Amino acid sequence: MLAAILTICGTIAFGSCTTNDDNPSVVQPAIKRIQERGKLLVGTTGDYRPLSYREANGSYWGFGIEMAEKIAECIGVDIEYVHTSWPTLTADVLAEPQNFDLAIGGITITDARKETMLMSEGYLANGKTILCRKSESDRFKSLADIDKPEVRVMVNPGGLNEKFAKANLNHATIIVYQKNEEIPNQVAEGHADVMITEITEAPWYIQNDARLAAPLLNTPFTHGEIGVLMRKGQDDLLQMVNNTIRQMKSDGTLRSLHEKYGLIYVY
Repeated sequence: MLAAILTICGTIAFGSCTTNDDNPSVVQPAIKRIQERGKLLVGTTGDYRPLSYREANGSYWGFGIEMAEKIAECIGVDIEYVHTSWPTLTADVLAEPQNFDLAIGGITITDARKETMLMSEGYLANGKTILCRKSESDRFKSLADIDKPEVRVMVNPGGLNEKFAKANLNHATIIVYQKNEEIPNQVAEGHADVMITEITEAPWYIQNDARLAAPLLNTPFTHGEIGVLMRKGQDDLLQMVNNTIRQMKSDGTLRSLHEKYGLIYVY
């Protein structure tokens, strides 16, 4: 029955969600475990609009959340979100016993992560950029304009934004602020001058807060992709996630999600 659910979902919902090219009806270990449990456990930070955000009532929304729902639908199970954080993300993925099946929501594909964990193919382009007050958008035209002692740069702890700031800003004042989702408002209210962020996050804030601007949005400092993260030994789950991403690219679903959240589609 479980194998039948998997095969039907692959045929109807996404065209191909199978994990074994020779025998599509074979259910592999990780997927079988998830199906027997009846739900997909998804680790997510819930602090990264518009990819993963947790409302006060406990509900989640965002681009990454919809990706997770597609994956759960393909497996034929419900979904449950498990809180993680940027400082603890790697430890949570590798924890024993396992905290969740996969992590999603603004996670950049890096060689360092792929050394110890599995990462899917990219489903969203990203790159480092900034948020600043709209009244000062002409002040910041390059990284050199930001890297000055009088410029206060705010970042969330433990993630690639903090690493980027510390690696590239030798003169600016770097402020590590605990709650990522509150940093744009901190900048807007004048408690910092610049937020280091991603081109996936910045558009949402400038659309929803007229005080903010992203003057370097079209010329990011770095270029990369966002993917799904999981522990090693789950190759069947990785293959299913990759198949889902490919099918969403092929049938236009991924483009529609980009348009829904105002993000750049490059595939």
